[in-house]
Amino acid sequence: MANPERLVTTVSTKGQVTLPSAIRKRREWDAGTRLLVEDTREGVLLKPAPVFAETRPEDVFGSLPHRDRPKTLEEMDAGVLAEARRRGRLELP
Repeated sequence: MANPERLVTTVSTKGQVTLPSAIRKRREWDAGTRLLVEDTREGVLLKPAPVFAETRPEDVFGSLPHRDRPKTLEEMDAGVLAEARRRGRLELP
């Protein structure tokens, strides 16, 4: 947005604001879109909320049972390569 549009909206008695249709369409923010609201020095910033909560590996480590011995890095690389070849996404030398 090199030349930002100067659009005006009004805060309702319930504290609600209607975003102009042009902005909602350009951003593809349909009804029900969840937005993060951030108070900045320049004003209020709206950003789409993540679909999934932020998760750290240690939060989910061990959540899936595994009975076999762990794969080595070489075995994992070979498995990824084999699947890429199977899907036709990798040119063979």
